Amino acid sequence: MVLKKFKFTICCVILIFYLCLFTPPKTRLDEISNIDKLYHFIMYFGTMSVFWWEYWRACKGSGFRISPRLLLLLSMAAPILLSGAIELIQAYCTQGRRSGEWADFLANSLGVLLAYPFGRTCIRMLAQRIRFRSASRKNE
Repeated sequence: MVLKKFKFTICCVILIFYLCLFTPPKTRLDEISNIDKLYHFIMYFGTMSVFWWEYWRACKGSGFRISPRLLLLLSMAAPILLSGAIELIQAYCTQGRRSGEWADFLANSLGVLLAYPFGRTCIRMLAQRIRFRSASRKNE
């Protein structure tokens, strides 16, 4: 089953739901203008980086493959749509405790979009290096 291969990504998505729907405590960092946009970017960039790591690990010698269309849906469209849905939920379903903002949606989307080339290149190369090292240790 495909979901079993993405356990940590699913945990990250659940964590995003929790973090975006609970009432955050006030901290001194709140005084920094737009600091929450950085948090949004990091949450989505991090989650999608975890997705790419799990994807390349799943592809490792197991014959596991996802069609390019499904891969694009899972790595780009789904997280951006999820982000939009969360912002709408924040705007209309939290009784004013949270606010849905276009700037948050933009930061989320930017995290997803920048994780795509990062995942397709850097994480892929890292996964291949680790795979090469583990293969050479088995041959020793």
